[in-house]
Amino acid sequence: MTLTDILYRVLIAGGSWLTILKGLLATLQISFFSIIIGTSLGAVICALRMSRIRLLKTFASIYIVILRGSPVLMLLMLLYYGVFARSPLSPVTIAVITYSLNVAASVAEIIRTSIEATEHGQVEAALTLGFTPLQAFRLVTLPQLLIVAKPVYQSAVVNLIQWTSVVGYVSITDLTRVINNTAARTMQPFVTITVGMLIYLALAYIVNGLFALSDKWEESKRKQH
Repeated sequence: MTLTDILYRVLIAGGSWLTILKGLLATLQISFFSIIIGTSLGAVICALRMSRIRLLKTFASIYIVILRGSPVLMLLMLLYYGVFARSPLSPVTIAVITYSLNVAASVAEIIRTSIEATEHGQVEAALTLGFTPLQAFRLVTLPQLLIVAKPVYQSAVVNLIQWTSVVGYVSITDLTRVINNTAARTMQPFVTITVGMLIYLALAYIVNGLFALSDKWEESKRKQH
């Protein structure tokens, strides 16, 4: 059997490409909503972590320690088989909740360390000139924060896409599960898994490319000003 025949059997025969596409869409769906929700929740957790109210600060600190220190697969299984076992929530929804909680802990720390890395003297100068704290944050802290946080956040997004490969443990037909099923059905594990790895690699390059485009857009915007 030639390589062309094997690829046809793995990717085309019996509508395999449609099944792989559905698995890919499930992976992208979970990743996209987890990034959006997790980033938003992470900003809130960071605000609590940097709050002067001790109770809120303690809660945020405990949240970050627990979520960052727990394997995401264990958290997924805990929520699916335990917390939401009797709920009407779909497995995909539970997966989004799981990854959002996990991403939020990482994003909270990314934002906090980025804020601490910014130049506080500029903020004090802005306040002295009559800026409100919100204006000082938006005009002084936020631009510096984005520059510092962006590379780390980019890695977090790529890692999230890779972490979604375990959602098959809770009966979600994602890309990895489809690849495993296809490998078992076609008896071509090496070729099938290689294809799956290439797809994940392509997703990582797409994410990196989008961040690179945003860098160029910001650079051109600065030159215009």
